[in-house]
Amino acid sequence: MTIRVIIVDDQNMVRAGFAALLAAQSDIDIVGEAANGRQGIEVSRSTHPDVVLMDVRMPELDGLSAARALLDPPRGVVHVPKVLMLTTFDVDDYVYEALRAGASGFLLKDAPPTDLISAVRVVASGEALLAPSVTRRLIADFVKQRPAPRASLRLNGLTPRETEVLVLIARGLSNQEIAERLVLAEQTVKTHIGRVLNKLDLRDRAQAVIFAYEAGLVTPGEQ
Repeated sequence: MTIRVIIVDDQNMVRAGFAALLAAQSDIDIVGEAANGRQGIEVSRSTHPDVVLMDVRMPELDGLSAARALLDPPRGVVHVPKVLMLTTFDVDDYVYEALRAGASGFLLKDAPPTDLISAVRVVASGEALLAPSVTRRLIADFVKQRPAPRASLRLNGLTPRETEVLVLIARGLSNQEIAERLVLAEQTVKTHIGRVLNKLDLRDRAQAVIFAYEAGLVTPGEQ
């Protein structure tokens, strides 16, 4: 199945470079481009992409506002794409808020080409892009600046095993690593993760990581 992608970035060279790289992949089609967030929303709603590559800082409408509009659309708009934020190290707060809004992750704009291709495939498959350690560091650094978290009442609905799985997700472990740590089948881990997301009303692993930090289940710098 082909992955439909649009690229939203105000730099022509970035759009052209990303488009050429991704279009060369047999399983990826570039179905649109936009130079700002407002155009990005319009293009997304007309082309129905699977993944939107969204720059954070753009004129007219920034990527965070555009991501929120796409991920929480008005009544009557049924298509909700996956959003992958494109960013640099100096926009930590924006990255955090984008993840809270439901973005599936972020990618540094100077990442190797193979990382971009892999990121699109990972996000399209329904997973959050949380593998790079820098993601956890950005979240941890931002949470460190916030008031001390208090245990959420929503945690009461989780079983001890589900809580354990949530903690390991927040520490950045993959499904396979969680399975090895808990001596479970990988499919069982996926089942637990699905139940955690459903019970906590979370969109994906990215929001699960943030929830775990904010609820105090893990603390910045903890391994």
